[in-house]
Amino acid sequence: MDLSPAPDSPAASPSPPFRLSPLAQAFVLHFGEMGSRWGINRTVGQIYAMLFLADAPRHAEEISEALSLSRGSVSMGLKELASWNLVQLRHVPGDRRDYYETPRDVWAIFRTLVEERKKREIDPTLTTLRALMMEPAVDPADRFAQERMAAMHEQIELLTDWYAEMRRLDNERLLQLLRLGERVVKALEFKDRMLGRGKTPTATEADHGRP
Repeated sequence: MDLSPAPDSPAASPSPPFRLSPLAQAFVLHFGEMGSRWGINRTVGQIYAMLFLADAPRHAEEISEALSLSRGSVSMGLKELASWNLVQLRHVPGDRRDYYETPRDVWAIFRTLVEERKKREIDPTLTTLRALMMEPAVDPADRFAQERMAAMHEQIELLTDWYAEMRRLDNERLLQLLRLGERVVKALEFKDRMLGRGKTPTATEADHGRP
């Protein structure tokens, strides 16, 4: 689709060069470091952090200049972020360049990150565990291994079922649920005390409790 301006439409005015403040630079550098620990490229983390702080969509040249990165690195980084659904493509009337921004809603970003990690890491693990559990156990060691795998599979499925329920909640309900966390834990501890299921005292505690 041709995005050039109409003959009598004013051309898009050039925006001033985008510069990162020292505060923003510290945030971007931190995200680059954390990105490498989370299993993503440092450059990808920096690009995401810059777009997250940007007050308007930015094009690749601005990102390249602000972060002192090559155009090739920026292009690959944007493709990676797009594959995670963490950047959105925008067009500016009268400008043929592609502009990018992150979702404004922080909860939307969080949901996207969790969903993408589930698809890339949790789902393949569940598939592998199911396949291995279906294999014939030829000796006691294999049977023991499959029992351990079954326990892991059960726990992961429990978490994914819980996550599926959480996905159905809107942001306000989800926030309310998270704020209930401490009160829920205290309520469960109170119930355990009432039912006599409190923690078992250690030997030292038992000795101190003797008359």
